[in-house]
Amino acid sequence: MAEDYLKKLVRDGVISADQLTEAIDLSSSLGTTVDDALVRLGYVSAGELGQLQAAQYGYEYVDLETMEIPQSIVSMIPESVARENLVIPVALAEERLRVAMSNALDLDVIDKLRFMVNREIDPVVAPKEAIQSAINRLYGGSETQSVDSMLMEFTETAIDFTETEGTAQSKAMEAEEKAPVVRLINLIISEAFNMRASDIHIEPFDDRIRVRYRIDGVLVERDSPPKRLLAALTSRIKIMARMDIAEKRRPQDGRIKTRVGGKDFDMRISILPSSHGQSVVMRILDRENIKVGIRNLGFGEDNYRRFQNIIRRPNGIFLVTGPTGSGKTTTLYSALGELNRPDRKIITAEDPVEYVLPGINQVEVKHDIGLDFARIIRAMLRQAPNVILVGEIRDSETAEMAIQASLTGHLVFSTLHTNDAPGSITRLIDMGVEPFLVASSVMAIMAQRLIRVTCSKCKETYMPDASELEHFEITQDQIATAVFNRGKGCSNCQHTGYRGRVAVFELMVMNSTLREMTFKSEPTQNLRRQARLFGMKTLVEDALGKALLGKTTLHEVYKLDKGGHWNDTPD
Repeated sequence: MAEDYLKKLVRDGVISADQLTEAIDLSSSLGTTVDDALVRLGYVSAGELGQLQAAQYGYEYVDLETMEIPQSIVSMIPESVARENLVIPVALAEERLRVAMSNALDLDVIDKLRFMVNREIDPVVAPKEAIQSAINRLYGGSETQSVDSMLMEFTETAIDFTETEGTAQSKAMEAEEKAPVVRLINLIISEAFNMRASDIHIEPFDDRIRVRYRIDGVLVERDSPPKRLLAALTSRIKIMARMDIAEKRRPQDGRIKTRVGGKDFDMRISILPSSHGQSVVMRILDRENIKVGIRNLGFGEDNYRRFQNIIRRPNGIFLVTGPTGSGKTTTLYSALGELNRPDRKIITAEDPVEYVLPGINQVEVKHDIGLDFARIIRAMLRQAPNVILVGEIRDSETAEMAIQASLTGHLVFSTLHTNDAPGSITRLIDMGVEPFLVASSVMAIMAQRLIRVTCSKCKETYMPDASELEHFEITQDQIATAVFNRGKGCSNCQHTGYRGRVAVFELMVMNSTLREMTFKSEPTQNLRRQARLFGMKTLVEDALGKALLGKTTLHEVYKLDKGGHWNDTPD
């Protein structure tokens, strides 16, 4: 039946045969369904797919965002069952329970629910994301405790969580003492995950603890637990990350593996002693983030074709540059996923290994035993790889080893911290790498940033101010074809007007002219001017193109403008 449904999508012109083939290949490599792959590739939205499935099989499609579901109906299915099977009860009529499912043909789940509630089940169709969001919204107030109520409980009681340093009790608190703190940490992690946060910051000050979540790149202050909870909170996090809870003077790093909402994910923990106590940052590493196809990274058609040509070359260095948190790892992992085939051997050197990639040999840097990037590269070359990923080029030794690897017939991917693509050439030469080696080995450099995407639920069209249009030199012809969108703010985007982020790129492909300029060690501005003459779009120009399509706002583009060389036009 699924094959007939997919063929109908092609016959009706919803997708093309080539797009279906691409989705089948992606679903096979990621181990997901073809439907999920189609949504991931952006060929059809989850809502559109749900409506098409419902129409195909004769089921009703429901919009859970606008539906009011009584708590008495929600309580008919336990939260654990709802999360495990991704279902949500929506109504009860004549002793028949209507249940929203993403796959209304899953007879095993329907039979399980029929047995559990002792009623007939009438399935209706809704997208997976909508069901997950409804579960978080509806069960959050009934069966689970909120962070706010938990903190109120701590604030209104006088329980003392202060540790006694150096004692055995500080390493193993009694269950009665630590149970509330365990619940609070679990609630903070669950809430951050459900709000799509990438980081959790727990920062001590003189009279309070500040908890902030980084959502779509912006820090949002969430809670202020009492200062007396600091020792207990940090000790609980250290225990989860297998750190030394007695060490309070030195920075520590650790890792937590946990499960939220039926999904396994990792957290990278960093603890830094500050003047008011130990500051904690928990980086959430969602494995789904690295499974995005190259199509979904945000490339325009020109850059997409260039990128595909670059990663399929037999040798050379491809550098991705940008600040921390700009999506460099996701881009490189997507490229490795595209190249990960049985006929290729891929080895990575990372500090640390953030995501485990099946079929790829990953090596973690360990400075305490002298296992740094340069030493790993020397060793991996004896393993006869086809593709090498060097997590970061930090010094001249690592740079020279990576260049030698590319010159001996290997395809090398790496990252560098520069503001733009042409600046990477100057950075490598400043590190001490000979200009002729840079000119002969580097085949392309790509700078990238992440900008926020306008919320699809509350977006509205508008006309920007004349000053904005003038600042970006937007012509009347562009205005005539542009779609300017902005978000009004709703529960779907936490009233920010934005939900999710997309990458913008500045892709500089080396050619004979640029290699000659590199050989002569010409300054960055000359390289940039020449690259733009050969068709390179700057970060701001790429972001502006997305704003003209209504994917983001001019305000997001303006934030890039300070370092995007908007007015550095070629002669």
